[in-house]
Amino acid sequence: MASNLRQEFIHFAVDAGVLKFGSFVTKAGRTSPYFFNAGLFNDGANLGRIADFYAQTLIDSGIEFDMLFGPAYKGITLASATAVALARKGRNVPFAYNRKEAKDHGEGGSIVGAKLAGKVVIIDDVISAGTSVRESVEMIRAAGATPCAVLIALDRMERSGKDDALSAHSAAQEVGLAYDMPVAAIANLNDLFDYLSVAEAGEQLSQYKDAVEQYRQRYGAV
Repeated sequence: MASNLRQEFIHFAVDAGVLKFGSFVTKAGRTSPYFFNAGLFNDGANLGRIADFYAQTLIDSGIEFDMLFGPAYKGITLASATAVALARKGRNVPFAYNRKEAKDHGEGGSIVGAKLAGKVVIIDDVISAGTSVRESVEMIRAAGATPCAVLIALDRMERSGKDDALSAHSAAQEVGLAYDMPVAAIANLNDLFDYLSVAEAGEQLSQYKDAVEQYRQRYGAV
């Protein structure tokens, strides 16, 4: 995807209050100078906009796919909205998502939406421990379909593990290696840093550039 579209996404996420800067403790217990919460894309306009970014990223990636899958819970909205955006761009594909608990009445089961078939792209917000991806891969394979890629909003590009035993790879890289499939992202940590380095970010946000660079030097994966 063109770098200007990546920057457009970062700018959009900041304006929407989804990407914030300051001091935040991550699930891994690290103190991060930024925080991304896709759950705050919580109105129609913003959801439609991020869906366009997902759809365009997927189209530009050249990944061959037949349908989308959204892991509960954030992935449900993101996958369905991305399917709508793809249809507007001339690519109408089915989508499905899972329930946290299997339903024992009606249609039953844990999968809702289209039947899992063909090459399936998993749509999520970020990859932390990779748990939702692993569960999604298992469900897709159990249905006889093929997980072909993961598409996320922001790749933090962080090495996983404890500070005294950091992995050589980021969480996204480990998912790609574990399941032999690409992990695409609308934008990544490098794009975020580039955004902070330009005048458009403004003095208020530019002050976090050094903190983001230090964080990237400490935890960033090549």
